[in-house]
Amino acid sequence: MSHSQQDEQQKLEAYLEAKAKEEQENQQQQEGESLSEYEACVLRESARVKELMAEAQRKGRELSEDK
Repeated sequence: MSHSQQDEQQKLEAYLEAKAKEEQENQQQQEGESLSEYEACVLRESARVKELMAEAQRKGRELSEDK
């Protein structure tokens, strides 16, 4: 392999390494965003469950007061 071919090979390897690193960072960022979306969903559902529980307790109190 000539010197220029070795240079081209090194440039290609460096380029491929940079692209692989960039792809890995993009994937990690997407996973982080997905986790954030998941956490937001869990928080919304938790709030909904708390609202339903509070409503059930109010109805339970109303029924016990009517007796």
